[in-house]
Amino acid sequence: MTELWCLSALEASDLLKKGEVSPLEMVEASAARIDETDDSLNAMPTRCYDRACDHARRMMDGKTPAYDGPGALHGLPLAVKELEDVAGVRTTYGSRFFADHVPETSDIMVERLEQRGAIVMGKSNVPEYGAGGNSFNEVLGVARNPWDQQRSPGGSSGGSAAALAAGQVPIATGSDLGGSLRIPASFCGVVGYRPTPGVVAKGPDPGCFADMPVVGPMARDVPDTAFMLDAMTGTDHRDPLSRAEPHVPFLDQVHRALDNGDVPGRIGYSPDLKVTPVDAEVDALCRAGLRQLEVLGCEITDTDLDLSDGPEAFHTFRALGFATGHEHELLSDPDKLKPENRWNTRKGLDLTIEEVIRANRARGAVYHRVTAFFADHDVLAVPSTIVPAIPTHMRYLKELNGHTFGNYVDWIILTSVITLTACPAISIPCGFTASGLPVGLQLVGRSHSDGQLLGWSAVAERLFGLAQGLPIDPRGEPGRYPDPEPEPHGD
Repeated sequence: MTELWCLSALEASDLLKKGEVSPLEMVEASAARIDETDDSLNAMPTRCYDRACDHARRMMDGKTPAYDGPGALHGLPLAVKELEDVAGVRTTYGSRFFADHVPETSDIMVERLEQRGAIVMGKSNVPEYGAGGNSFNEVLGVARNPWDQQRSPGGSSGGSAAALAAGQVPIATGSDLGGSLRIPASFCGVVGYRPTPGVVAKGPDPGCFADMPVVGPMARDVPDTAFMLDAMTGTDHRDPLSRAEPHVPFLDQVHRALDNGDVPGRIGYSPDLKVTPVDAEVDALCRAGLRQLEVLGCEITDTDLDLSDGPEAFHTFRALGFATGHEHELLSDPDKLKPENRWNTRKGLDLTIEEVIRANRARGAVYHRVTAFFADHDVLAVPSTIVPAIPTHMRYLKELNGHTFGNYVDWIILTSVITLTACPAISIPCGFTASGLPVGLQLVGRSHSDGQLLGWSAVAERLFGLAQGLPIDPRGEPGRYPDPEPEPHGD
């Protein structure tokens, strides 16, 4: 039999469902792979093997309620992002304020995944409070990319992406405000899916009416991602934005698209949305991937879609969220916050009503412009990241093609402006650079088109033929820890 850590989520779930492999065997295989690979990767710095084994034994003894609906995970090992509470497991959010925090209850998403058969193996690494495109923090250290351990796995769901690529787990949770599901997926050659807000219930959260932050699935291919998403969906009274499961499960929609070879009729591609420079090799790989879809009858066009009014609006809403979540930390002990988060929280506290009004108007304009784009296109395609994985010692990318980025967020703006639209978006691998680093293609669908977008993405993924290259053994020697001293104001 193929080693259990090499199996896809669907392959492993099938064996578990048939009783050919036990949940405890899957847990033990996952633990062994984590122990084998994570001393250098630091993707899963907090592990809860005893809890996982206890959960597996309870499943095997019939002491946990069986779930047989869509997304029944049947005992699959799961990595949970360090931002999400797991009952009885140290959860720091990457912050020194919470270095010894052990929550008594799990958050909504973790509860649901465990109820539907997932077994939590541990917590995956993040930047402090999930802020930034490089996963390092002062509590848990720096996570590294399995494709090149001197490179970052991205952020903020970097530990989850690295754990998937290295075969530590078959499924992992992530969250996404500015691109935290899509950026690590691109850097690590896996799949990260940002669902329509409300598809996955989140929290409980003081900012429960905010629709820009979402939680979602990560896996090594699109069918596994859809399978996991089915396990995550459904209403919960603790999240006012949550919505019911789809009438047709997401995985069924993916299988139907794969069976029929469905592709979108027309894809509009923009390398930059007129908001950022992009590395030429990244642009070329995205274009080459899209050209393959033309063989299946998909029309690929260049689009001049202009979202240049989006970055300012995104920064305003992001800052407002930081002030909502972290005012107490900034005012009580600012030195415990990394400089970037001090800056972002202070920016939120200093916002004027005029700035908030302007951001609301700009976001509405961006949404209606994208809606008009979808009147004669089925999918918007853009790079997931403007560069391949950055070195671990870079806190963030500061310059590209002569353009200087003004702060730690501007270099990830290609995902951030898509967040403003509330449209579903996915990152799938589309190629490798000359130096062997994966590059992700970001596909964006119409509002509420999650199942359709996942189906089309699965067909594209099968055509690109890269998913079967995972998981991998970590490559290269670990890089050094990031420089902890950025510019004085944290930009």
